[in-house]
Amino acid sequence: MYKATIDSETHLAILEPRHAKELYQVIDDSRETIGEWLSFPSHTNKVDDTAAFIKKSLKRLAENNGYWAGIWHNGRIAGSIGFLYIDWSAKKTEIGYWLGDEFTGKGLAAKALSQFIDHSFNDLGLRKIEVNTASKNLRSRTIPEKLGFTQEGTIRNYEYLNGEYHDRVIYGLLKEEWHLPIK
Repeated sequence: MYKATIDSETHLAILEPRHAKELYQVIDDSRETIGEWLSFPSHTNKVDDTAAFIKKSLKRLAENNGYWAGIWHNGRIAGSIGFLYIDWSAKKTEIGYWLGDEFTGKGLAAKALSQFIDHSFNDLGLRKIEVNTASKNLRSRTIPEKLGFTQEGTIRNYEYLNGEYHDRVIYGLLKEEWHLPIK
């Protein structure tokens, strides 16, 4: 999947080096909000950091072990979604996602995740997808719940972030549980 159209205003595309500056700007503009639940904003301090992330993602794509795509809305990068890894022997993956502050509340993450799920099962032949979210990140948790994922468990004290421990809720979706993508 190099580019996937979600609707007339939104599409996904593999992140490329030319996107580093715009992606960095979205992270920088939303640093506090994204950083409440994810650690990467604390070590994304310049455009070169974002460029290095994109380079690493393209390497993983070339190695057939995951990648990150940008979520574009009305011609602007709104956030990102990606396969953290692909376990080809178990035919499973974990998908992560985030949006800049300006783009939340529009259903973009759910639509992007729906597209990635469909791609995972129908194009890549995977059997299971996991999404892991901080237990207190209720906005992020509603997305896999809305898409039919099953809460499979909680890892206590999964991550130490912003001076406190965060539990991580694990959601799973099997291929036979997947229904139609959200448009």
